[in-house]
Amino acid sequence: MSDIARPKRRMGRNAPTVIIIEHSTLARTTVVKLLQGEFAGWNFIDLISIESLDRALGAEVRLIALDLAGRGVESASLRDDLAAIAARFPEVPITLLSDTDDAIIARQALKMGIRGFFSTSLPVDIALAGLRLVLAGGTFFPQLLGAVTAGSSEHSPPRNEAEKSLDDRTQYLAIADFTPRETDILAELQCGCSNKVIAGKLNLSGHTVKMHLQHIMRKLQAQNRTEVVARLVQRAAGGHDALPS
Repeated sequence: MSDIARPKRRMGRNAPTVIIIEHSTLARTTVVKLLQGEFAGWNFIDLISIESLDRALGAEVRLIALDLAGRGVESASLRDDLAAIAARFPEVPITLLSDTDDAIIARQALKMGIRGFFSTSLPVDIALAGLRLVLAGGTFFPQLLGAVTAGSSEHSPPRNEAEKSLDDRTQYLAIADFTPRETDILAELQCGCSNKVIAGKLNLSGHTVKMHLQHIMRKLQAQNRTEVVARLVQRAAGGHDALPS
């Protein structure tokens, strides 16, 4: 339950449960309401801080989302929070909520065993696909897809836009054997663009965009646009292929 008790959020101790630890009341309640609409029958326990974590003991916890709250991954405060979670729920995957898309932070989090990195810039459908990915046993780090496609480390010298574009295309092709045009469409799709917007930006007809998307979905064995992005991110991070229903 929330730190401000709301019994209607309780669905029973045996229901699959997600814990959201977020200091902002607005952000916390918004996430809960969104997830309640997507996961019928699940229990969502929202907490202001880690100090209230014992309230979730005994629940069937499947995932914990922790607010990064502007902290560095190496900060003592975050490490203390992660240790407290691990002591109570050692087998439960942990994801981080962040207001930054920093790939360096995401990479550090991945090395620490964090299973997902969700920034406030993500489109809702992509965030939900990422959540399902983590619940299925995969990892979700869209920031690292950009790092992978850029083909560089934090210490690489800056490159011009043409070089970045070429590296992006090369890495996308390496990930899933896409054609150059499919690669262009994937890049726009990752940003949450609709078919109409993609067609306009790439100077293509709507029919052509739809045709390319069908080819992409077949290659990734995806059923829709959301699964396409989730599976591509998953391949970049080296995760599994399954998404929960």
